[in-house]
Amino acid sequence: MSDAVDALIRDLSDRDREVRRAAEDGLVALGARSVDRLLPYVRDERRDSPRFGAESVLKRLGDQALPRLREIRRHGPGHLRGKALEALVELGGAEALDDADRRAVERLVRIKLLDEGRVELPLDAGRWLAFPADRLDDAVSALGLHDLRPATVVTGVEAATRAADSLEFEDSRGEKQTAYRVFITPEFDNWRGDPPTGKWRLVWGNAFVDECDGFLLADRLSERCGEAHFYVIDPYHSGSLWYVARDGRRVRSYGTYDYPEFRGEPLPFEVSYIEDAANGIDEEYAEGVSDAGIAADHLSVEPGPMPIEDTHGHGWLATTHPDAPNARFKGALPI
Repeated sequence: MSDAVDALIRDLSDRDREVRRAAEDGLVALGARSVDRLLPYVRDERRDSPRFGAESVLKRLGDQALPRLREIRRHGPGHLRGKALEALVELGGAEALDDADRRAVERLVRIKLLDEGRVELPLDAGRWLAFPADRLDDAVSALGLHDLRPATVVTGVEAATRAADSLEFEDSRGEKQTAYRVFITPEFDNWRGDPPTGKWRLVWGNAFVDECDGFLLADRLSERCGEAHFYVIDPYHSGSLWYVARDGRRVRSYGTYDYPEFRGEPLPFEVSYIEDAANGIDEEYAEGVSDAGIAADHLSVEPGPMPIEDTHGHGWLATTHPDAPNARFKGALPI
C-alpha cells in the first residue's frame, strides 16, 4: 500500500493532466487513509512539490478527512500537527476545530493584537466605506453586523477582500440565505485634512459592498453616524469614485463614469484645487477633485501604510447574518 500511495503522490506532479487526475481519483478513493501522506505538501513552496494536487485531494475528501485531522492534532505525529490545523480550517472553517484548538487560535489572535505594529491597508482591494471612529456601535447597527471578533488587519483584509467572503446556507427556518464577511479597521487619525477631521474607521468587504450597493450602505451609515463615505479606486478601468453622505443623503460625489461626473456643491477641501485650476495649475481639477485617493486623504483616511502613532485599538471581523458566525466560513487566514 505504501509504495502504491507514493506512486500516486508522485503522479500528482506529472506533466500529463490525465495522469494527475487519475492520481487524484486514486487518492480520493483511499479516503482518510491518504491524509497523513498528503499533509506534508500543504502550502509546500518547493518547486517540484505536488502541493496543488495534494490540496485538491484534501478538498475533495472534505468531511471524510476531518476525523483523522483532529486525531493528528491531538496525538500526532508532531511534524504534521501544524499542517493538520491549517487543513481543518481550510476544509471546515473554525467550526471544524475542537475546543482546545479554538482557544489556542483565539489566544494567538490576542497576542498578535498586542503587538500588531504598523499596519497597511492595500489599495488593490479597490472599494471601502468610512465612518467616524467614535460611532462604532451605530455603524454595526446600521450595517446589520453580527458575531464581532477582534482581528488583526492582516486577517481582516484577507477575510473580507481576498478569501471566500460570502457564504450560502440555510437559516434556522430552512430558508436559503447569503451571509458576508465584513472587516472594520482600527481607528486611524486624519491630521492631513484641512481642518483635521478626527479619527475614522474603514469598512472592507468586497462581496458585501458589491451586493448591497456601496452608495446605499454609505447613506445608511450616515443616518446613524452623521457622516459616511464610499470610495472606489479601479486601476484596471482607470476609474475613480468618491461619495460623501451626511444624515442619510448625498452631499457631494464624483464618479469617472457618472453623468454628470460631479454632483453636489464642492466641499471646502476642493476649493484650493479649483482655484489652482483657474490659475492654470492642474486644470483637471477645474470642477473639483476627481481622485478618490486625494478625497479620502482629506476627508477620512487613504489606504496604504498607516503610521503607528496614528493607529488606535484593533479591528473587528463580523458577518451579516446571525445564523452564519465567522466560524462557518471556510479557509485558513493569516494572523
